[in-house]
Amino acid sequence: MIGFLGLGRTLDRLKLGRLKDGLAKTRAQLSAVFTGRRLDDAWYDDVETALLTADVGSQATMDLMQAVRQEIKSRRLNNDSSPQELQQAVADCIERALQPLAIVSDQEAQPFTTPRVVMVAGVNGAGKTTSIGKLAHAWKSEGKSILLGAGDTFRAAAREQLIVWGQRNGVDVISQAQGDPAAVAFDAVSAGVARKADIVLVDTAGRLPTQLHLMEELKKVKRVMGKAVADAPHDIWLIIDGGTGQNAIAQVKAFDDALSLTGLVVTKLDGTAKGGVLLAIAKARPIPVHYIGVGEGIEDLQPFDAHEFAKALVGGI
Repeated sequence: MIGFLGLGRTLDRLKLGRLKDGLAKTRAQLSAVFTGRRLDDAWYDDVETALLTADVGSQATMDLMQAVRQEIKSRRLNNDSSPQELQQAVADCIERALQPLAIVSDQEAQPFTTPRVVMVAGVNGAGKTTSIGKLAHAWKSEGKSILLGAGDTFRAAAREQLIVWGQRNGVDVISQAQGDPAAVAFDAVSAGVARKADIVLVDTAGRLPTQLHLMEELKKVKRVMGKAVADAPHDIWLIIDGGTGQNAIAQVKAFDDALSLTGLVVTKLDGTAKGGVLLAIAKARPIPVHYIGVGEGIEDLQPFDAHEFAKALVGGI
């Protein structure tokens, strides 16, 4: 028996400066608000505008601004307060708003019987297959035995892409040249049982949540996994492109409604994304964020940390 949700949490934490680079756009807008300004209605309006521009969303921004006003009042901050004091107050409010996305420590210790089956979903272009390769690298580096399932038979190059990741990581990939994705998923889970793998990661075909017939196919893949291992899949993770803004909310809701998601991985927080969408997700559909992607390298998928993320978003503290 081993704990799954804690896997990868002992990865070297990305340096705060690295994350700051990824959230540079939003940090530049927010940090400008704190210098040489009076703490008046215009200041609050500018903070609100910066949050809306950062893809935080209207409802999450409204709630966050209410929290900021209360925090500044409780700390008795005023026009004589330093920019750092104001930044800290806003960062603390953001951190609290992000807490619904944090991994709960008692969940991390939850035991399970191997193999642990993780089904991975997401739209094309979100970085799904690449994220699977990076997860395999992270978990194998901790001594876990990994098996990959190339269930994305819809996209021509997906199978080949996952095989390349398998070769890079020294991990076997279960695939078929042509075949039903549910059959590939069944074979992968069955192989995981036979080979006594710790974790089986199954890629699935990228699709838009509006493609209802294809979303039904994902449900079938999920059901078929359960025929190989009674309680599989144990986790269903959605990969989200951090640069898609409010569209990410629609994706999370649609995939969660169809599959009952257990976690999120947010990719491409590498200088182009605004980052505020995590606050919108925390408000609209608070599903734990296990990892964030901050670059193209194999080790650039890092554990999500609400405290570090809030600091990187606000800047200057």
